[in-house]
Amino acid sequence: MNDDLKNLGQMTPPAPSPAARARALSLAMQAFDASENNSDATQGTAGDRRQSSIFNRLWSPFMNRKFLAGSALATLLVVPAAAFLTLELTRQGLPVDTVKSTGIVTDNKVAKTEQADAPASLDSEAQKPHAEMALQDRQLVRPEPQQKKQPGGYSADETAALLNGQDTQGGSAKRVASGTAAASSAEQADAVAQPEMAPQVQGAMAAAPAIEQGMISERLAMPSPSPAPVDTLAQPEENRDRFSSADTNPVKSVATDPVSTFSADVDTASYSFVRKSLMAGEMPDPDSVRVEEMINYFPYDWPGPDGKDTPFKATVTVLPTPWNANTRLMHVGIRGYDVAPAVAPRANLVFLIDVSGSMDEPDKLPLLKSAFRLLVEKLKPEDSVSIVTYAGNAGTVLEPTAIKDKAKILNAIDTLQPGGSTAGVQGLEAAYNLAQQAFVKGGVNRIMLATDGDFNVGPSSDDELKATIEAERKSGIFLSVLGFGRGNYNDALMQTLAQNGNGTAAYIDTLAEAQKTLVEEAGSSLFPIAKDVKFQVEFNPQQIAEYRLIGYETRALNREDFNNDKVDAGDIGSGHRVTAIYEITPKGSPAVLNDDLRYGAAAPAEEVDVKSSPELAFLKIRYKKPDSDTSQLITTPVTQANAVTSLEQAGQDIRFSVAVAAFGQKLRGTDAVSAYSYGSILDLASGAKGEDGYGYRAEFLNLVRLAKSLSGE
Repeated sequence: MNDDLKNLGQMTPPAPSPAARARALSLAMQAFDASENNSDATQGTAGDRRQSSIFNRLWSPFMNRKFLAGSALATLLVVPAAAFLTLELTRQGLPVDTVKSTGIVTDNKVAKTEQADAPASLDSEAQKPHAEMALQDRQLVRPEPQQKKQPGGYSADETAALLNGQDTQGGSAKRVASGTAAASSAEQADAVAQPEMAPQVQGAMAAAPAIEQGMISERLAMPSPSPAPVDTLAQPEENRDRFSSADTNPVKSVATDPVSTFSADVDTASYSFVRKSLMAGEMPDPDSVRVEEMINYFPYDWPGPDGKDTPFKATVTVLPTPWNANTRLMHVGIRGYDVAPAVAPRANLVFLIDVSGSMDEPDKLPLLKSAFRLLVEKLKPEDSVSIVTYAGNAGTVLEPTAIKDKAKILNAIDTLQPGGSTAGVQGLEAAYNLAQQAFVKGGVNRIMLATDGDFNVGPSSDDELKATIEAERKSGIFLSVLGFGRGNYNDALMQTLAQNGNGTAAYIDTLAEAQKTLVEEAGSSLFPIAKDVKFQVEFNPQQIAEYRLIGYETRALNREDFNNDKVDAGDIGSGHRVTAIYEITPKGSPAVLNDDLRYGAAAPAEEVDVKSSPELAFLKIRYKKPDSDTSQLITTPVTQANAVTSLEQAGQDIRFSVAVAAFGQKLRGTDAVSAYSYGSILDLASGAKGEDGYGYRAEFLNLVRLAKSLSGE
């Protein structure tokens, strides 16, 4: 046996026969074909087919397709597994947010279904390469020598780029479940609710051929990456509000600087802007806080003058400082003479209205139109109104028209529409021309500029605007400013225009504020009783060691400006209230910050026995009548007779104004009140609320509460 095997191993095998090989291969193929077509010869089941054969018939052709890359296969395997894992975790009550993971925004009904059925999304960075490879492999099946533009203007590559490049371009197709979503077949419509697509993707779908549409539909139907929370995606709008920056008034030594000089300020714009910021959930810009404007926002019942011969009266009170037990406050309250409406002079008003594109916001032009309608209703029949608009080029909308023709004026206001850039200087020139055309001698000639302050076309430097307004002011035409809106508000320019135009600056953030400014306080805003009003206080060095003026940083004047009638200052209107507060440090107080001079101070100019004088300070007020260029002087000595020993003795209006002063300083970050809490300010203001017919003081209390909450105090 072994020998036979050995002999066989040494034999030379015969040459292979090609014919025999062909016959064997043919028989094998016939047997294979017969077995493939023989459905009766099944094994392992009583059914017509084996369960595995069904899977193989579906899987094998799919696997043999060249367009399915390995990474795409991995994706197809991972997606069901991740979906199953998410479903199991949800059923167990674990904290898995399946709605967010789908990246689809739905209504409540659809959201409940997707919480149970939606597959968990893959990581966005991992998913994009798989999808891109699958698209590339599919394109290999149908190569094209040249990308041809489709009817909609998109090539196949551009369509794929639209879909694959959304994340890198900073956007994505809008994913909102649609009850009537489009699908390529009835089965797809029943199985999947197609997401709503962004317009550019819809255009690509319409332009792409059928096979491309199938690829796009599959891409959109795939689980999308989990989007970031909305608050992280939303980019905050650029804040371009502009405010003039001024350092808080310092503590000054009476020995070296005994005189304080400043201009009157009756503007209220700062308070309204602070309110709008706080109501929006933001702490205001410290530069937007002008403490004197916040104090002067409120009507106080200061004693007024006995007659119109003296346009206003000053009331001085010295009281303890709430935030510093070692200092005192010198409170100066001034009230102007009230002009009776029956004897109010005629008014020639020009509404200079910014209708540029930046005014196309609900709190700008629409609010502006409503505000001016209120003012028109307040004016007398013999008053006149003109309207000039500016946007790119200035235009006259309404020639001077008497209020008795009210319907014509209101119709002109209603037709205003925003658009264009802002040519403020051209608008000012046109407005001054109309004011001169309808000039009322002995009356009120005033331009009411309403804008968000965006002067960005033409020669519009602050110096040029200031020169133009100063020149017209001398002719008897004054300028007041109404500011609107946030995000583009040029407060610095508004202040420049109003201060040099002998007018007021107000900020209108609500219709209620328009009612207050243009209706309830129309007399104060329109009818001046004194112009170029200046204040000067000289402190007695034997009684007062130091002082600090609260607010009025942008209204400071040089000492010599007080007696110089050529220096412009603020105006006071009919019934206006003006309040100024000094924090003073008595001689010998532990709160004194400055050391005494080694070599002493200069002798006082006047021969006054300061050692025996009971005076704490001496107040001087200089003003001009509206039709005069020569100033007049009012003086008031401040003595211990003006002092009270406790806050409660000071009266409600004084205490409330002090609370507002503390609040304004707190918002500005003033060191002097850093230890004085918002809660203490709230207590002080609450105890001094008093009668509040219009609700202004109740609103202030709410603002203090908001600031306390936002500051985290």
